[in-house]
Amino acid sequence: MSAKPSIFIRILTILWNTINGTRKVILNLFFFGFLAIVIVALSSDDMPVVEDGSALVLDLAGAVVEQKRQIDPIEAVMKNGKANDGSGEILLSELIHTIDNAASDKRISSIVLDVGHLQWTGISKLQSIGDALSRFKESGKPITAIGNWYGQNQYFLASFADTIYLNTQGSVEINGLSRYRQYYKSALDKLKIKAHVFRVGTFKSAVEPFLRDDMSDAAKQANTELLGDIWSSYEATVAKNRNINPEDIVLSADRYISELDKAKGRSSDMALNMGWVDKLVSAEQFRLDMIAQVGEASDGDQYKQISFYDYQTLVQEQPPLIIEDAVGIVVAKGNILNGNQPAGQIGGESTSALLRKARFDETVKAVVLRVDSPGGSAFASEQIRQEVLALKAANKPVVVSMGSYAASGGYWISASADYIFATPTTLTGSIGIFGMVTTFEDSLASIGIHTDGVATSDWAGFSTTKGISEDLKAIIQRHIERGYHDFISLVANERDMDLEQVDGIAQGRVWSGKKALELGLVDELGDLDVAITKAAELAKLEKFDTQLIEQELTPQEQFIQEMFATVSVYLPMSSQQGGMLEQLLSQFSHIAEEFNAFDDPNGVYLYCDTCNF
Repeated sequence: MSAKPSIFIRILTILWNTINGTRKVILNLFFFGFLAIVIVALSSDDMPVVEDGSALVLDLAGAVVEQKRQIDPIEAVMKNGKANDGSGEILLSELIHTIDNAASDKRISSIVLDVGHLQWTGISKLQSIGDALSRFKESGKPITAIGNWYGQNQYFLASFADTIYLNTQGSVEINGLSRYRQYYKSALDKLKIKAHVFRVGTFKSAVEPFLRDDMSDAAKQANTELLGDIWSSYEATVAKNRNINPEDIVLSADRYISELDKAKGRSSDMALNMGWVDKLVSAEQFRLDMIAQVGEASDGDQYKQISFYDYQTLVQEQPPLIIEDAVGIVVAKGNILNGNQPAGQIGGESTSALLRKARFDETVKAVVLRVDSPGGSAFASEQIRQEVLALKAANKPVVVSMGSYAASGGYWISASADYIFATPTTLTGSIGIFGMVTTFEDSLASIGIHTDGVATSDWAGFSTTKGISEDLKAIIQRHIERGYHDFISLVANERDMDLEQVDGIAQGRVWSGKKALELGLVDELGDLDVAITKAAELAKLEKFDTQLIEQELTPQEQFIQEMFATVSVYLPMSSQQGGMLEQLLSQFSHIAEEFNAFDDPNGVYLYCDTCNF
């Protein structure tokens, strides 16, 4: 009898020892791995050094953003931010600060633009970077651009350079703007899936793919005018920077073939002939040209240079130790979702908490809300707007600074501000509203699945597998109509217009910032710095600091972030480039983010799909 408990205890002991041993091994592996990284960092003597006369190499990789997403610090170190990793993010404010600092840094003699790995970045952000590059040139220091190939975004920035170099086998590809998407009506019909759409607004085309197999005439008209407006700004800037005619930027098919024939089929020669670039060089010839321009580095065969990522660590702006009067900056970037969202996204609760933090901070006398959002949940948008109203009620002026887009819900959270700035190419407006319910009763019935039962009311019996009654459809449509009325009433009240006037420019239509100024949807064209100055003026501040108000990390998270940030500076640059699998995962991640935008508890959305061209 006593042997059985003894065997049982022995088995439990062995099992526990196995689990405990495995736990220790895993913890030790993590600890010693972390320790090895720290040792590498502390033992490294590869400190960034700026030689006198160095060129600052803006080797920009990834996307330029208003606010970085929260990422795993270990992942960040393993990827190493100094590598040309196209999946990374560059903070716009830090990039501009770095360029402005280099303008007054006597050690920096010039800038080299290497933007081959720059990913999609809105033209308004590119313009802000270009403005900083123009300020740099005003210091008397030259800018040189180098590329094996220039896409449309890359070339826009390169046009601000004094000299543009292109690889002898390279090309410049400028195609203009387009707006195409997939339409699903026929596919839904074949699958017997019913998309019940509720909307107000002739131009609210976000739901068209579920209702049609092609773009409506109204959507084509609006998109054509919007793209033309944005593209005219692109052409005007590039033409002025390069001193060429706007019609020489995007060529007709016949002229393109003619110019290519003149260059004997070589794209690089055509780019030179058209005045798009100034010189065709090999990598070796560019190295020699730069050595002649800035001198040879003391520790190698390259020209004197420092990378953007190394230079940024040396000149990183530190917040003042003692903040007196300040203009607080709250960033609202991404889709507007409900609840608490991590840094780099907008949450009804989390973004409201940041605005509330600014309201209760006695040092913050005014707030700039930096909006870079196509919208999302109507409920979360209103939560955020209510906090804007609370700030104003606390006698703290609120100024909105619009980034690449501030449309639909992005405009809703902006409308009640004391003053609104946009850039000429900001996508804004999209004052409309929609709801959608997808039901599968016919699809399931076709394979022999049916839904039946009883309920105490018509509403309790609703199910996506059972269908939707005409009465419920009518109720949902009434809610949508009320939401649209609330939207145009909000705009009319805040922008001092009448309802008919707002309705005429609403209907879900998207406008450029330049056109929005003409229509009275914004007050002035300008960037973030201008908005900060305006906020200080409204608060009657002569001297002030700026204070970025963001989500606070726990002491443990802060320690880990700072430790890994320090370590990453000294780690050797990763040579691994993103593969096909990583690119596919990135695409799926983007799709998942779009689906996450539809989380409103009432099923009502203020969302601008046109903003994602």
